[in-house]
Amino acid sequence: MKRIAVDAMGGDHAPQAIVEGVNRALHDFSDIEVQLYGDEAKIRPYLTENERVSIVHTSEKIDSDDEPAKAIRRKKEASMVLAAKAVKEGQADAVLSAGNTGALLAAGLFVVGRIKGVERPGLLSTLPTTDGKGFDMLDLGANAENTPVHLHQYAILGSFYAQNVRHIQKPRVGLLNNGTEATKGDPLHKETYELLSKDPSIHFVGNVEARDLMSGVADVVVSDGFTGNAVLKAIEGTALTIMGGLKTSIKSGGLKAKIGALFLKDSLYQLKHTMDYSSAGGAVLFGLKAPVVKSHGSSDDASIYHTIKQIRTMLESEVVDQLVATFAKEDERV
Repeated sequence: MKRIAVDAMGGDHAPQAIVEGVNRALHDFSDIEVQLYGDEAKIRPYLTENERVSIVHTSEKIDSDDEPAKAIRRKKEASMVLAAKAVKEGQADAVLSAGNTGALLAAGLFVVGRIKGVERPGLLSTLPTTDGKGFDMLDLGANAENTPVHLHQYAILGSFYAQNVRHIQKPRVGLLNNGTEATKGDPLHKETYELLSKDPSIHFVGNVEARDLMSGVADVVVSDGFTGNAVLKAIEGTALTIMGGLKTSIKSGGLKAKIGALFLKDSLYQLKHTMDYSSAGGAVLFGLKAPVVKSHGSSDDASIYHTIKQIRTMLESEVVDQLVATFAKEDERV
């Protein structure tokens, strides 16, 4: 049985969206148990009774404007902290939260702990491509600054995730840069390029540019956290702008536009589905001793459901255990 600790109080639509997503997951997956951490009086009205779900009551929670590290230290009874502590103490196998991103990263690092040999765990998410296959990208903001060694490790981490969670046999790894030539970029990217090109365990396809990401140029894209987060926000903003612009054009375009939209309805829904990456799950703080997954703050019940499905796959594939073994061997070799 796969045990998942869920922060029921994190996110814009908590606890309703969180609990309803949990209800759906419990219905579809008979091999998971869920521990809901939060205010029982607020959780209970939305919860469908199930012998595989329990509530751990706490009235304390971490707010979106709390300073991450301080909140983890001071709010020891907060729903997010207790969920992370359950993983550390072996009462749960993974933790999920849609709450304060910085606080969850801090809880992951200071409570759950990183894998020995992993210098900087990275925030990884699966983003959309036009062919519907998607690509995994890290770091998306866990670290503002990185070294070539960090980026090399991200390539290893991303490859592991793509192989074991998304079942890509030989994932193509690209280094996000300002040009595709091997000589492009600053010293960080030039040194990283050299490290990746010399590692036979990675299927490195060279530098990739931001404009090509959604065309499926690579299965795994490696970046420093500052740049990765900026690219993520740009993709999110572009997708929302395109969909919003289409909707506005149809509504204000008169009868002709509405009739055209009717004929294009299936194609428009397909476009919306392609641009929507919530079905891939949440962002994983990858490189920790257990899955710590951040769902978007605006997540609805469907997003929470897909994130639980993602965590289930991670636990089923034992991807974290394989990472521990790999980095232990590397540590011994060094």
